[in-house]
Amino acid sequence: MSTKKSKKEIAALMPKKVYNITGKKKMILGIVIAVALAFLVGLIVRGVNFAIEFKGGTMMTYNYEGSVSTSDIEKTVKELVDTSVNVRTGESISSGDKQITISFTTDDGFTGDQQSELTSKLQAQYPENKIELFDSNDVNPSTGREFLIKCLVAIIFAAIVVIIYIAIRFRRIGGWSAGLCSIFALCHDLLVAITVNVLFGFEFNSNTVAVLLTILGYSINNTIVIYDRIRENRKLMPKSSLNELINVSCTQSLTRSIRTSITTISTMLIITIVVLVTGYHSLLSFSVPLMAGLISGTYSSIFVAPATWSWMKAREARKNAQGSEKEKKENAPAMAEAPAEKEEAPAEKKSANSNKSSSKKKKK
Repeated sequence: MSTKKSKKEIAALMPKKVYNITGKKKMILGIVIAVALAFLVGLIVRGVNFAIEFKGGTMMTYNYEGSVSTSDIEKTVKELVDTSVNVRTGESISSGDKQITISFTTDDGFTGDQQSELTSKLQAQYPENKIELFDSNDVNPSTGREFLIKCLVAIIFAAIVVIIYIAIRFRRIGGWSAGLCSIFALCHDLLVAITVNVLFGFEFNSNTVAVLLTILGYSINNTIVIYDRIRENRKLMPKSSLNELINVSCTQSLTRSIRTSITTISTMLIITIVVLVTGYHSLLSFSVPLMAGLISGTYSSIFVAPATWSWMKAREARKNAQGSEKEKKENAPAMAEAPAEKEEAPAEKKSANSNKSSSKKKKK
């Protein structure tokens, strides 16, 4: 009775329609290649727009009265420096005066004459706002580069830890290969975020680094949920193949992943709309790549990581099969020689018997 009940429970847990995730390897590979090509095209056409903290540049602060448009000031500065400009408004802590901070990257520096020209243009553009230069300084890129290197080291260290964790936790279903495939899916998600950042011309700044670290945790969490489902189904369906387990597990987790992703992606979409309406465009370098990375993280955890893992395990199986066939071929001649030796044994006995009979005749 208990066996029938357990079978009924297992059947109840199985989805009515199972999607063939592992059968979409070519489509998944095509999407990965398309993302890589889009990144290369963006890199060639637009290049990476590093922020002032990574590349170095100039930062100027102006005092003003009334209200000013940051987008209009950004256009005015761009006409002079011909590079991406970041404009922020705030207040001085000491005096409480309204301040506007203008920062942009420069390869050759910003001369005193250019600074005077920019100040004159801003004062002419806003004659009633009493714009005056408060502070101006050059930014050394060494601090930003050290920060970027530390972040890269943190990502690499996190990837190694994830591989070890998955290898130990999911060792019964092929932990090492599962860990490597999860990192491959993670690299795909990070590449999607960086590609969006490059194609839209956003600055590679501290916002971008925060996006990459956020996607790292989100993508790995989704992938581990899928692997955990595969491990549980291995116990329920011990006779099923890996492809069957992957297809069933991904189908079971599909609804949960989509609902979770809709919640987080909708939040980023609302932030993006608010930023576009209010004109505070500096946050777009955070919300848009993060939104793309979250979508990619949902897709890769269900499709890229499991399908890549299925391909890797199938390749290992083919190698093992080829190795066993080679061993059989190598052992075949030895097996063929063994009967010949047995056949020679009776012949040797006959010759020995004939020698014995001839020796007896001689004695007689």
